[in-house]
Amino acid sequence: MRKYCYGDVMKTEAIVATIEECTGELLYLKHVRKKTQLKKETETSSELIFTYEMSDETIVYGLGENVRGINKRGHRYISHCSDDPSHTEDKESLYGAHNFLLISGAETFGIFIDFPGKITFDIGYTCYHTLQIEIEESNADIYIIEGRTEQEIITKFRKAIGKSYIPPKWAFGYGQSRWSYYSQEEVEAVVEAHRKNKIPLDSVYLDIDYMDHYKDFTVNSETFPDLSAFAKKMKQKGIHLVPIIDAGVKIEEGYETYEEGVANQYFCKNEDGSDYVAGVWPGRVHFPDVLKKEAREWFGNKYKVLLDQGIDGFWNDMNEPAIFYSEERLKEVLSSMQEYQDKNLDLDMFWKFKGSVNELSNNVEDYKLFFHEIDGKKISHDKVHNLYGFQMTKAAGEAFLALKEEERILLFSRASYIGMHRYGGIWTGDNISIWSHLLLNIKMMPSLNMCGFLFSGADIGGFGGNTTEDLMLRWLAFGIFTPLMRNHSALGTRRQEVYQFENLPAFRNIITLRYALLPYIYSEFVKAARLDGMLFKPLGFVFTQDDFARRVEDQLFYGESIMLTPVYEQNAKGRYVYLPERMKFMKMKTVDDYVEEIMEKGHHFIEVAIDEVPFFIRENHIVPISKGGENVEEVDYKNLTLLHYVTTQATYELYNDDGYHKEYEKGLVFETIHVKSEEK
Repeated sequence: MRKYCYGDVMKTEAIVATIEECTGELLYLKHVRKKTQLKKETETSSELIFTYEMSDETIVYGLGENVRGINKRGHRYISHCSDDPSHTEDKESLYGAHNFLLISGAETFGIFIDFPGKITFDIGYTCYHTLQIEIEESNADIYIIEGRTEQEIITKFRKAIGKSYIPPKWAFGYGQSRWSYYSQEEVEAVVEAHRKNKIPLDSVYLDIDYMDHYKDFTVNSETFPDLSAFAKKMKQKGIHLVPIIDAGVKIEEGYETYEEGVANQYFCKNEDGSDYVAGVWPGRVHFPDVLKKEAREWFGNKYKVLLDQGIDGFWNDMNEPAIFYSEERLKEVLSSMQEYQDKNLDLDMFWKFKGSVNELSNNVEDYKLFFHEIDGKKISHDKVHNLYGFQMTKAAGEAFLALKEEERILLFSRASYIGMHRYGGIWTGDNISIWSHLLLNIKMMPSLNMCGFLFSGADIGGFGGNTTEDLMLRWLAFGIFTPLMRNHSALGTRRQEVYQFENLPAFRNIITLRYALLPYIYSEFVKAARLDGMLFKPLGFVFTQDDFARRVEDQLFYGESIMLTPVYEQNAKGRYVYLPERMKFMKMKTVDDYVEEIMEKGHHFIEVAIDEVPFFIRENHIVPISKGGENVEEVDYKNLTLLHYVTTQATYELYNDDGYHKEYEKGLVFETIHVKSEEK
């Protein structure tokens, strides 16, 4: 790995490994020939531009959480954490900023740009053969990672950015969520409906309405009168409660978190030193200055309020940070409303009116209005915008290390930057109940894994919009493989708890398969986390010389033994697949009800019914499975059966632990499973 830097680089904490000292000057990057160049745009400009000449065959992987395919070529992407639930293909930014690319072609190398502000990645958008990366300031660290293969480059990068977070084992169970379950009685009804219908469940998520008027680290005493007793009662039923924490702290006299933050100067400031005011769920809020060490420690320790009540999992939200309005901009818009009263709103005037209102929310100009204190310096938020969600999650993660040193606490976030993967996972944001977002979920997983985010998943069934039974079934058939498996939907949408649908047996069976596959899923996850690997891989990472495999984006290798081939189209009776080698095709309804078939290398159409989960097992590979259970605690590791395709012999290393502590930090201890020939 080589490092190039220019200027006084802002510390982001993305890289943790020791790397060669930076050269302190701008260079041609000769190790990838003279197709690559790094330069200032002009002598007076502070913008830094990286260019690379791509061949026709060059594939560009990376960028973690973003729109479009696994191969990012042909579009423009902007690294700028954004609260935008409409993930259409024309968008350029999502909730995460993951500035890593892997160029695969005549030269194969990785590039990581460690810079907390805005970066534009033009990957053949302006000119198909030109990769151009524009960094808005020259204050950046640029890392070039070399290796013989794509996987070797990923492993080197992952070693540099540190080990991936591993949640408690119960977090690998099925979770039910909705904005919002308003009371503990409603939560109990949801749990009871799952248990009554024998649908496995490990967690229920509490969205913003569990709080007292949307105030962080508070509980609505009318709807959740004794959270501690309720959390204990739920755990006796094998259910963990997972509350949301938002970035904005409500401005309210008598509210302890607000008063402490004001008294100790823990909030982000206006330029004049007063506390910055924005509007989010509670109305007027301040943002904790989590880039300031003292404020980060303070905010992280506030989670103790809920830890002490038996909570052992959290999801951080609205931490781009999302801004409904800034106080200054709201005043301007309200004042301008008089201009439109009693007027004939023609086309021009209507669009001006509509634009002034639409630009209230998440206006990037507002990020220039407030400031952080970093190492005693005042820095405007827009310069470090992409670090906010990372540092909010780091605040919690570091606090958990101090408060619950030996325990694993579930933690994941919406906004993120590379490096946050050491403290928690992510979910891929507020998606929509549309088929294209199922496909986006599939394609996003390997890109996230490249950047260290292993504990991740989408809102299954879609958050916004009204899902359908077939979309939910197909999404679950893929979702049972994502480490974070959460059914989440928005207020005002169709209820999508699976017992609401007609084909209940199919939903029950598919979710039960998650628990049956858990021994394999958990083993492969921990291996990837501790050995700097990937749980989800593009086919081209395994079959590097197979040009067709390199172009396949809707099939993924999953761990060492499985190739996933999910169905992601409405009314489809199956799908086409490409096999880069001979494999065994599995169509599973239950652990005891499945069809298997040996299929040769090449192109095939596979029929997949709506209640079946399709995947392939590689030759001389093993998949250990259990009988399942109503929650993770019931999964029996002592009486496993084996799905496999063994023509000579195969070995599988099974990892297991108690699920609550951190035995893996002392080294991985495996149970070795051997199979010879094709006997079962």
